[in-house]
Amino acid sequence: MKIASLSNPVMSSWLAEQGLRLDASPYVSGSLTTKKLLERLPKTDPLASLTQGRNGGIFSGPLFKRVYLTDPEHAVPFLGTKDMMAADLTGLPRIRKSDAESAALAYLRLKPGMSLISRSGFNAGRRSYVRPDMGDIWASEDIVKVEPDPERIKSGYLYAFLLSRFGESLVRGSVYGSAVKHIEPHHIAGLPVPRFGTEVEDRIHRLVEHSARLRARHQEQLVAATKDFFESNRLPQLNEPRWHQQERDSGFEVASVGSTSLRALNFAPRAQRLIEELGAVSGRSLGAICEGGTLRTGARFKRIDSDPGHGVRLIGQRQSFWLRPEGRWINEAQAPDDIRLNDETILIAARGTLGENEVYSRSIFVTGSWLKHAYSQDYVRVLSGDPEVSGAYLFAFFRSEAAFRVLRSFSVGGKQQEYHPRFLRELHIPLAPPADRARIAATVRYAYQCRDRADVLEDKALALLTTAIEEAAG
Repeated sequence: MKIASLSNPVMSSWLAEQGLRLDASPYVSGSLTTKKLLERLPKTDPLASLTQGRNGGIFSGPLFKRVYLTDPEHAVPFLGTKDMMAADLTGLPRIRKSDAESAALAYLRLKPGMSLISRSGFNAGRRSYVRPDMGDIWASEDIVKVEPDPERIKSGYLYAFLLSRFGESLVRGSVYGSAVKHIEPHHIAGLPVPRFGTEVEDRIHRLVEHSARLRARHQEQLVAATKDFFESNRLPQLNEPRWHQQERDSGFEVASVGSTSLRALNFAPRAQRLIEELGAVSGRSLGAICEGGTLRTGARFKRIDSDPGHGVRLIGQRQSFWLRPEGRWINEAQAPDDIRLNDETILIAARGTLGENEVYSRSIFVTGSWLKHAYSQDYVRVLSGDPEVSGAYLFAFFRSEAAFRVLRSFSVGGKQQEYHPRFLRELHIPLAPPADRARIAATVRYAYQCRDRADVLEDKALALLTTAIEEAAG
């Protein structure tokens, strides 16, 4: 239930300004308060006057039948609301290229510099920026695209405003619906965008653009590290395992089955071929590499909520794959020690279902600024105990499609899957020569330095915008 308090009252005159809306969203989200604040600025422009392109430059798209394919030659990456917050876009689903490039859908192709706003569902109102490396991606009709007119406003500045606490309250205040939240393009067309002149807006734009380029470089370097991993281990074919082009795992026989497992998935031929290829080159088992380190899920515990000033942000599986995490704040003193991680720990999403687009069996790398967060028990913590095998080197493997398929073949459970501990310990990790390992690890580390720097620049842009608005408003 949302209520307004004496410290945040709703004036009767505001009802008419909001089209006589009687739901709480525009009044308790801070939307009206923000609008009143922006009215004190010397100049604001409605959002619709600053955009260009189809439907006035603020559009979503038509409902259409999605035909998903896996061959990159005949399909294009397809971004949904769940994916638009993701840091790593290499695993996006793909839709048929002939459909995407048709006259009806071609305009859903993203353009660098667009701002994206999730249109419906639990995540309605979230914003993200189209990076330079996203120009070959199509976006779902559940994403509102805002295409700025470069003659009227800089794309980075506009995104900084939409991302700021002022833009967030305005966008959140535009959300309609109860069970299913919803935003339509015309709901945000009139949002007031503050203007501060060329110098301030250009400075903020440059920071956002630099941040976007660094995030694109982060993606590029991770892809390069994984490619280098398999080539250095004489396994170049595993860069593109072409999983769905192989014969399906049905009607196969297993010569001998022991007491370890009777589940067919654990012996599926496609995954077994990957395991055999990994085992054909020099390396060691994951259990041996992690001896003296960590290879287990976290301890279960009761969450005790805390305010940000006295707690730690707890990251769960879903948020950990986002560009910026949004987990809850908990009392660290009332939680086990293993919610904090050592540098270069790999976290493998350890509980979930076998849907193709689920995060189960995907991995993240914890280093740099992400060491300040805490992490839930729902990950396998992989920490090397061998100084010759770094976590950065291991991550180049664990983020790959081949590792994803192999890990899923270790699944046990009913609806919610977990990993069979013996199969996980026995997983053979290829070990390239030391010089190659060092180079691959350096590439991964550089990628995460780019990501951290991108966050710093984005925060700086938001701080400049906030200062400009507050000073202008008096």
